[in-house]
Amino acid sequence: MNAFTEKLRASILICGVLAITAGAGVKLMKIQIVDQEVYNRDIPYIYTEKQTLHATRGEIKDVKGVPIVENKLGFNVIIQKSSFPEDNRKANEVILRIADFLTSEGYKYYDSLPVTKSAPYEFTTDDEDTLDYLRSSLGVNVYATAENCMDKFYSDYEIADTYTDEQKRIICGIRYEMKRRDFSLANVFTLCEDIDIKCVTKIKELGLELPGVEILEDAIRTNPVVDVIPHEIGTVGPIYAEEYDELRDKGYFMNDYVGKSGIEKGMESVLRGRNGTCEITVSNSSVVSTEITEPAVPGNTVHLTVDSSFQRDIQKLLEDFMKYLNENDEECSGISSGAIVVLDAKDNDVLALATAPTYRLDEYIENYSEVLNRPGRPLVNRATDGLYRPGSTFKTITATAGLNEGEVSPDTAFDCQTEYRFYEHTVYCTGYHRYISASDAITVSCNIYFYELSRLLGIDKIIKYAHLYGLGTVLGLESGDSEGYIAGPETSEMLGVEWYSGGLLQAAIGQEETRVTPLQMAVAASTIANHGVRYKPHLVDSIYDFRGNLIDEVPPEVSEKIDPAYDYVYPTIINGMIGASHNTPDGEFSLNYLGYDVAIKTGTPQTTSSDRTSTTVIGFAPAENPVIAFSAIIEDGKNAKYLVRKIIDCYNRHYPDTRIQ
Repeated sequence: MNAFTEKLRASILICGVLAITAGAGVKLMKIQIVDQEVYNRDIPYIYTEKQTLHATRGEIKDVKGVPIVENKLGFNVIIQKSSFPEDNRKANEVILRIADFLTSEGYKYYDSLPVTKSAPYEFTTDDEDTLDYLRSSLGVNVYATAENCMDKFYSDYEIADTYTDEQKRIICGIRYEMKRRDFSLANVFTLCEDIDIKCVTKIKELGLELPGVEILEDAIRTNPVVDVIPHEIGTVGPIYAEEYDELRDKGYFMNDYVGKSGIEKGMESVLRGRNGTCEITVSNSSVVSTEITEPAVPGNTVHLTVDSSFQRDIQKLLEDFMKYLNENDEECSGISSGAIVVLDAKDNDVLALATAPTYRLDEYIENYSEVLNRPGRPLVNRATDGLYRPGSTFKTITATAGLNEGEVSPDTAFDCQTEYRFYEHTVYCTGYHRYISASDAITVSCNIYFYELSRLLGIDKIIKYAHLYGLGTVLGLESGDSEGYIAGPETSEMLGVEWYSGGLLQAAIGQEETRVTPLQMAVAASTIANHGVRYKPHLVDSIYDFRGNLIDEVPPEVSEKIDPAYDYVYPTIINGMIGASHNTPDGEFSLNYLGYDVAIKTGTPQTTSSDRTSTTVIGFAPAENPVIAFSAIIEDGKNAKYLVRKIIDCYNRHYPDTRIQ
């Protein structure tokens, strides 16, 4: 083989290698560049998200086990992020279609957007926190109007001009609700709760036309009893973004529900249960599997101290008495507001909390605005949050201070000549009692006795004993209660009014700038009944787990003790209250000839003007070894003491085993 041939063979071999290399390069380039999209499409993109499984909320029952709030299996309309259109315009169509369907079937969906339902748009609230959240969530400036906010919704979510103003507002309302509840793959959005099976079927039939809209079987909160202490029971609702920062540290997730008021809020940690977790595996935007990695644990059941039947009858008693006054006394024409509180005198368990006017819980849940705008402010729970001057019922507190501080003894008498001069002030008594001591002064409610006693005590000691009795303090009821305040220099400064020397006299008889609740006055009565031991009032009797096993019983809890410095302190006060009970007419209202004594103190506190007074009463029965303590107020009414016999008779009907006798 010559040299030429060798060179030719080498050249051919090199050309072959180059050709193969070039072909491989072209093929590789095709794989890497030309077919990249095809290859990427064939490789699945798999990831896992965690979704919260809501724990079934615990129930609320009365002391006899009658359900007031319970759960039932129901159907909720939800929107799942994984299958909801990512295209805004398509998503808007889905939102509008499901909203129209639910409305046509008579259902309401969640929409808390604080903007009027029709143009020209205006804000529906003055609450700055609510408006600040709306503006910040949209990224508009702090001066943005409702119209500005709506325009931003249109822009952000591509809401077409072809929609009517009403349709745009529907889309914006639901979009806002989704934003507030952090709609995401981990957080399903509940649009509407507890729909019937007919609507369930229709929504499932429309499945292809409503991507993302699904039906979820869930435990639905229901109220089989709607007329028993609705203020105290309260409501639950979804967590909103502005609440989440506070609740997140307590283990809540964005799609949880939380107690908003009453027992639902006060006993939240007991009722809520423990949420579970479900892992969702997604491949190329489609859910391929779900697995429960931690099951949910249902909440506990709360048993209240209230007997539904007794509470219902006390509520009727209050309303019937106001009707009686309306029909029999021209001066009481038109009255409609008041409260009654009944406590177990031994431990301050709440037996009844009546307030008027009131509402039914189903009315509140279904049409809050209508209830809000009713006359008489029915949303105010007068039993626990109504703030009133206590009037002469407060004289029991002033008497305690005077006797316990040694300023007076049971035999100390002051001369009541109807008129009393204190510095530059002249005040009067309603009677002419001559020389009168503590018990008789309580019985006949002599103002001048307590004016002179207040001069000896001074305002600081009166305030001290008022607080010891729980007046002007938060008592700690599980559903919440108001603090109120006691007249004095600090209260006057707080209210922006001038404190004057004569204010001391008026404070001693429960007038001036003292404001207390009927619950506080009932607690004061029971404190007298227990000779200075003040118990914390309770609405919760016991707690059971979801299987019905007893977990805990709420024991009596002493909040304060007024240690009597002398043996005669409370007997003196109670004797005066027994005397006051005998000042009732014969017949259905009489507290005489019962076979036992009743201890009461009445009052006629001034309201907002000097020519208008309300009527109050506090007390306990029987006076010896008390079973119940109570208070009542009728705004602009008369003779609250007539309620006492009715309360006792009602108690005896419902509690025959512990009847008052």
